[in-house]
Amino acid sequence: MKLQRLLISLTVVNAVLLVFSLAQSPSVAAHGNAPVLRGSALQIVDERGRVRASIAVLPAHRQANGELSVETVLLRLITENGRPSVKIGASEESAGLALVGPSGTKDTYVQLGAKGTASSLKLKNEDGREQIVEP
Repeated sequence: MKLQRLLISLTVVNAVLLVFSLAQSPSVAAHGNAPVLRGSALQIVDERGRVRASIAVLPAHRQANGELSVETVLLRLITENGRPSVKIGASEESAGLALVGPSGTKDTYVQLGAKGTASSLKLKNEDGREQIVEP
């Protein structure tokens, strides 16, 4: 009987403490703008953990041919087979968009770009046919 009274007393004390702590806790409702997500890169992965989209800042580096590649922000949308099918890039010198063919193709793509004061549109098919449009 004493054990039952002790358990009831502890339950009542716990309930009082719970009500008190809930009354004291600050509101969790959002006020104003949500906080900013910051980082040096972002990856979206599928249910298997494969990267399906990414955005990153690529640092300037020297290419194999000796040419300097400037710092670039690059967004990639990637197929389930790992092929980056959509790329959007931007740097201080240029900006571009590339849409490439499905996995298994090498030369099917559309490139839209602006470099310096010039812009161009390049279309290429897998059969080798190519068209470049420049103003």
